[in-house]
Amino acid sequence: MAQRTVLFVLFDGVLSLDVSGPLEVFAGAETYRPGTYRIRTASLNGGPVRTSGGLTLVPDQALGDRLDAHTLVVPGGHGTRDPDPALTDWLRSHARTAERLVSVCTGSLLLAAAGLLDGRRATTHWAYCGKLARDHPEVAVEPDPIYVRDGQVSTSAGVTSGIDLALALVEEDLGRDIALGIARHLVVFLRRPGNQAQFSAQLAAQTARREPLREVQRWIAEHPEADLSVEALAARASLSPRHFARAFQDETGTTPGRYVDRVRLEHARRLLEDTTDGVEEISRAGGYGTPEAMRRAFVRTLGVSPAEYRRRFRPASTP
Repeated sequence: MAQRTVLFVLFDGVLSLDVSGPLEVFAGAETYRPGTYRIRTASLNGGPVRTSGGLTLVPDQALGDRLDAHTLVVPGGHGTRDPDPALTDWLRSHARTAERLVSVCTGSLLLAAAGLLDGRRATTHWAYCGKLARDHPEVAVEPDPIYVRDGQVSTSAGVTSGIDLALALVEEDLGRDIALGIARHLVVFLRRPGNQAQFSAQLAAQTARREPLREVQRWIAEHPEADLSVEALAARASLSPRHFARAFQDETGTTPGRYVDRVRLEHARRLLEDTTDGVEEISRAGGYGTPEAMRRAFVRTLGVSPAEYRRRFRPASTP
């Protein structure tokens, strides 16, 4: 494979991890296959930029009149809230010539402002999905996945999901073994699938205010195999089923049933990733009862069967 230039766009207010996370993935690939990537950073005038956290980054070059890069990476950060019009103009004029166009976090707002996401599926940090959809109705915003790939354009969700997307691109270029080796070296352990939700079940839902409901949330997480019907959970909270269901949704933002579904799926995923237990055993441990019930839940939410999930997303073996 010919060497590919990966160019990271820098600007004032960029989030440093949006740059360094994916950059380290491509740099890590060089330890396995030297000469694969040429990594460069660039700002509008070639001058230093100050990150949202106060770091100063010194780019390799200026964004010139011609884009000489195979993969163009546009990170996010506070600087995307009120971007320099010159940067948006540069992206509009040059970004389409990249064979792969990638955004991390709110970098998708810059791509959308430049018209590069029109008619495409895209995602961004969960807190800005609504803004992306409102400001750019021509973009098909998908708020749940950690990254979305649509043709030559790939967009990722908040911050560390840029690492997952970069690993997926390296896997496309160099194969699964190298991508998982890099993940292990970075102590990521596992490359998450793009359609994995941005949140864990506990983060996706709010924590209830009242202690009986918080205790129910803890019980669900610790006992996914138990009877988690509304009636059983209401009894643990010493509430009537009707009162419990209404209070749980009011305080967590989701119904008891949806919360249980998320916890069980998350538990089953971890067992598939971290153990050699069989699908039948995991389906019982996760409260599904039967492998077929678990399979339907995986296909409905993740788009893959449990067996395929395990095959594709197991932790890397020792290089």
